[in-house]
Parts: sequence; structure tokens; C-alpha cells
Amino acid sequence: MKFKPKSGEKEVISFRISKDLLVQIDKIAVENSLSRNEFMIQCLEYAINNIEEE
Repeated sequence: MKFKPKSGEKEVISFRISKDLLVQIDKIAVENSLSRNEFMIQCLEYAINNIEEE
């Protein structure tokens, strides 16, 4: 059986954030050996999984 790399189903999006927030995101991502993308995905997943229902 040969190895077949998979990228998974992901969508490319863009959004605007402040430069200050981007600096914080990049700093934390580097400190945790993550790409900016992976860190932001984890942040979004955490927020969605921990949102308070009314």
C-alpha cells in the first residue's frame, strides 16, 4: 500500500484583525510551536465548544 497524503477538507477564508491582535497571535503561536493557522483554528474550536448557551 502506498502513502497518499491528504489535505482534509478545509476552506480558505480571509478576515481582517488589528495589527496588535496579530502580533499577540503570532507570539503565542511561536511559543507553542504552532503555525498561525493551526493556533487560530484551535482558538476558534475552543470558543465554539465553550460558548455559553442562553
